Amino acid sequence: MPGLNGRDIKAGSPLSLQKGEYECLKYKEEVSMDALKLIAQDSIKSEAPSVEIGDTVKVHVKIKEGDRERIQLFEGTVIAKRHGGVAETFTVRRVAHGCGVERVFPIHSPNVDKVELVRHGKVRRSKLYYLRDRVGKAAKVKEQLR
Repeated sequence: MPGLNGRDIKAGSPLSLQKGEYECLKYKEEVSMDALKLIAQDSIKSEAPSVEIGDTVKVHVKIKEGDRERIQLFEGTVIAKRHGGVAETFTVRRVAHGCGVERVFPIHSPNVDKVELVRHGKVRRSKLYYLRDRVGKAAKVKEQLR
């Protein structure tokens, strides 16, 4: 069957499908997306930690070394948060030995044991990437009194 610009349309391509067949494919995609949502619901934590931008937090992370498992603390300021259901993440920054260290933690990860809130920060931005350029007291976030 000739298509656009004189090219032939091959059987099985989306352009060669009839109306009913296309709706069927669309329905299959919707069913597979619903199945993905159901699988994702199983891995979402019921009590996810509520972290906000500018907060100083202690993240308890499970570290597996050989056959042993231990918990390691990472304390720092939350500089970014990315929403997205199961894939929701937050970025924590701290300065260790004069070198800035940032780690991205998935909120619903089984490796994140718990997130402890140390203090609330008062900020007016959704991303605090400007803290990367600041050193010393200039890199501090004001505390929010609640």
